[in-house]
Amino acid sequence: MGFLKSYILLVLVLHNYIAFAQDDAEIAIGFTEDERNALLALKNGFHNAFLDERWQSFDCINWYGVVCNGGRVVSLTLESLNIIGEIKLDALFNLTALSTLSSRNNSIFGQLMDFSKNIDLARLDLSRNKFDGLISPSLVNLVLLESLQLQENRLTGPIPWFDQSSLKEFNVSNNNLTGPIPNTRKLQSFNPSSYDHNSFLCGPPTSTSCGPTSRDNDNSSSSHKSLIGVTLIIVNVIGLVILLILLMVFYRKNKQLNEKIIQKNNIKFADDKENGRFVDDKEKRYSVDNEEKGYSVDEEEKRDEITSDSMDHQAHMRTQHQGKLVFVDGEPDFELGDLMTASAENLGKGNFGNTYRARLDDGRNVIVKRLKDLKPLSRDEFMNHLKVIAAQKHPNLVPLLAYFYSNNEKLLVHKFMMNENLFSRLHGARGTRDRIPFRWGPRLAVAQGVARAMEYLHMNPNSALVPHGNLKSSNVLIDENNMARVSDYGLTSIISNTIYVHQMVAFKCPEYLTSKKVSKKSDVWSYGSLLMELLTGRVSVLSVPKDDKAVDLCNWVHRAVREEWTAEIFDLELMVQRSAIHGMLKLLQLAVRCCDKVPEKRPDMSEVVREIENIKPPNADSESEEDFSIDRSLTDDSMSGTPSR
Repeated sequence: MGFLKSYILLVLVLHNYIAFAQDDAEIAIGFTEDERNALLALKNGFHNAFLDERWQSFDCINWYGVVCNGGRVVSLTLESLNIIGEIKLDALFNLTALSTLSSRNNSIFGQLMDFSKNIDLARLDLSRNKFDGLISPSLVNLVLLESLQLQENRLTGPIPWFDQSSLKEFNVSNNNLTGPIPNTRKLQSFNPSSYDHNSFLCGPPTSTSCGPTSRDNDNSSSSHKSLIGVTLIIVNVIGLVILLILLMVFYRKNKQLNEKIIQKNNIKFADDKENGRFVDDKEKRYSVDNEEKGYSVDEEEKRDEITSDSMDHQAHMRTQHQGKLVFVDGEPDFELGDLMTASAENLGKGNFGNTYRARLDDGRNVIVKRLKDLKPLSRDEFMNHLKVIAAQKHPNLVPLLAYFYSNNEKLLVHKFMMNENLFSRLHGARGTRDRIPFRWGPRLAVAQGVARAMEYLHMNPNSALVPHGNLKSSNVLIDENNMARVSDYGLTSIISNTIYVHQMVAFKCPEYLTSKKVSKKSDVWSYGSLLMELLTGRVSVLSVPKDDKAVDLCNWVHRAVREEWTAEIFDLELMVQRSAIHGMLKLLQLAVRCCDKVPEKRPDMSEVVREIENIKPPNADSESEEDFSIDRSLTDDSMSGTPSR
């Protein structure tokens, strides 16, 4: 085991020596010219004699309150210096490595700075100054932020929706903030004193309710309205009442007609999962719900009520006469009516619609996705987009069998995959006897298969700006031959823009957070995060955003490499295979490159495929290796939880 640990450390030393040679040269100089100019601009706005005297040299070590590391400014502390001045909104744009900023107890005024370039910022203290205006929304995107101190300023407006799992200290007391405190888990966890002395701030955790106010009710201007104005209001109210009566009559007539149709056809139906009922199916299954964890849902079956069908009958009656299923290849061998009346199992509520497993009368299984939140597309536009998606054919893509369009329903029908999705395979049944170890060979095969699928999508001339857009472990399925199949590709062309920018993984990449731009390299970033999930066995925040144990893997692995505790990165199920260590390190290096914050520095998918196919799987004997004694420094409890930042 000593040899293994020495081998890992040797590889890391060589890697760090090459990768950071340029940084070592910068240390000798001090800090970069851009960062020095940024600090000088701050000093010019402060007009502070103390700083004028101590901020002059070209060596960072002689600048008061400034700390550098690797030739970059990482900390700026200017507390109680009687600074009087204004900071510009873009003052920190060139201090991109800044992790600590404190200027408490001064007289700095103006709006809060834009922190969108300071993605490593962990501690921010601007308390006891004269800042005014809104709390900068850029702070919401700082995923490493641990402490935010803004008390005793003149800030106005609402509190943004802070919900970073890293946030441990928060104080906005003694300002002029207004409105209800956002109902996020993190903001609700802080003490009421964090919000004290904001006259128009309300809601829990404070004791001030957010009931209707009567401010300005004493305005007596309404008493001077003309008779014509009053008459118009009365007429409008009467017209609205008549309209409501007509709508109620129409609703009742329509309901009676539907009841007669149901009785005539004698069709049993049940509402889908959104209405709280499920299909009768007690086979073990796994959720593909992006809002849940993807584990086996046997526990859910104990809680949820069971019925016999998950496609609601009204949807069937609306769609059966409005069109036919369009099959991608060959002649249709089942009809829309066969699909709608089939026994169905609700597999989960995804970002863009519910997913079902439908059992046809002949025993075959297909996957049906009922799409929602689409762009306002005409029938022809929808069909043209689906033809492009259907044309994507590759062994590592989930094939589209058929699709359907009507005014009320849009359906995608895919081939059924026998095994679970990658999320369930990685994280399901952890710590139980039912868990089947997921070894290096199968994981490498998944990484290679997904890379080939993404390369194909990126090379296709009909692909969108972001060919996939939502690559994550729950969208990688495993078929009966244990081959990785990528699903949910091409949906950026039909999903509403306002929905996919908040839900799709590619739109959480660094370049979109800073410049609102995405490209094929955003897919590469998503693939890099997927590799890290494969290697670490940890739950990615991209797969389950609401899980407290989920980790921002790109930043977490980057920190592990930087602080040289790389041995703790890999999943214990992989560490038992000595012959796999070299391949694991090569795949980790590739993942780090794919997750580079600068899109231009990431490899394209063709380069990724070439590199990953050069990583050879271990031989059959090494795949069957049993656990051997491992140094506890590689396997302690830090493997099971997120390290403190």
